[in-house]
Amino acid sequence: MKKAKGYIFSRPFMGERAPQHVQNIVIRDFCNRYNLEYILSDAEYKMKNCHLILESIISNIKNIDAIVAYSIYQLPENDKKRNMFLKKIINKKKSFYFAVEQIEVSKLEHIKKVDSIWKIKKALPYCNGFK
Repeated sequence: MKKAKGYIFSRPFMGERAPQHVQNIVIRDFCNRYNLEYILSDAEYKMKNCHLILESIISNIKNIDAIVAYSIYQLPENDKKRNMFLKKIINKKKSFYFAVEQIEVSKLEHIKKVDSIWKIKKALPYCNGFK
């Protein structure tokens, strides 16, 4: 069974907010459905644009097989920084899962799907009639 470390937020992300206990419930359920051994989540610092905890998890990923985040919108908004994190995971031959969206990133081609979803989310406020 693959070991998966949870990753949650203690601040809003992309206009969304979910309490930490709800994030953990969703991640635990995701791990159960995909036969992943859930390792308790680390919570990101509350400071805006901070991803120090994610950097730490990636740096110390040798004892786990995957990271399971609550949502892809917890990744950095900056495209280059976001892709840098995902490429680090792939280069270490690990996986990054996103529970709400039910997405796995374990290959370079998976990054395109994440980028497409991010582009749509960023464009929505500029669409006519969107509120």
